[in-house]
Amino acid sequence: MKFGIVVFPGSNCDRDMQHALAQDAKQEVIMLWHKDKDLSAFSTEDCIVLPGGFSYGDYLRCGAIARFSPMMESVIAHANKGGKVLGVCNGFQILCEAGLLPGALLLNDHQNFICKNTFIKSENEKVAISKNVVGQTLKIPIAHGEGRYYADAATIQQIETNNQVIFRYCDSTGNTAVANPNGTTHNIAGICNANGNVFGMMPHPERACSAILGNTDGLKIFNSIINN
Repeated sequence: MKFGIVVFPGSNCDRDMQHALAQDAKQEVIMLWHKDKDLSAFSTEDCIVLPGGFSYGDYLRCGAIARFSPMMESVIAHANKGGKVLGVCNGFQILCEAGLLPGALLLNDHQNFICKNTFIKSENEKVAISKNVVGQTLKIPIAHGEGRYYADAATIQQIETNNQVIFRYCDSTGNTAVANPNGTTHNIAGICNANGNVFGMMPHPERACSAILGNTDGLKIFNSIINN
């Protein structure tokens, strides 16, 4: 599989993502500048990644400016054709701002930036990003100030009914009822679109892909995308 990583002004996880995918996951990676629009090198079997960081300084709402970048027009077209798109942290925020995913990411309920290891778990057997890790408790770092997923009641009901939740926060034993680092609705750590090809998650799998870091749980997530 080929991965394209979009770099916005203020992206700061793009090289981490590149290293994780190229060196740890052993995949072809192409870096994409936000002012460009050409995705002709990618098929619908490939994945475009929106990395974490502070795109355009996070002025206005997080991701609100980045969604107007020329490259986002092509990313939206890629998604609409069935191509895979992954947004991590700020990338998740951009996907929501662009309308590729429902809902929004709000200020953490404790109003503090949070940076620590957390645990997530998936019960979604249908989509590529989670299919191979269902039921596993994964230790994945988070680093965000606005990571509280929110949508109105009707949208939340639709997400739950359509099985669009891909990850929920949990404790080290996999209990999803007691762990919630930011006040997110229904302990949601990540969702997908209705077609199951656009994924957004707040935790950073690219920071958990190397044995030298003492954690390779993030690599399991990338391998699930690659192998499905």
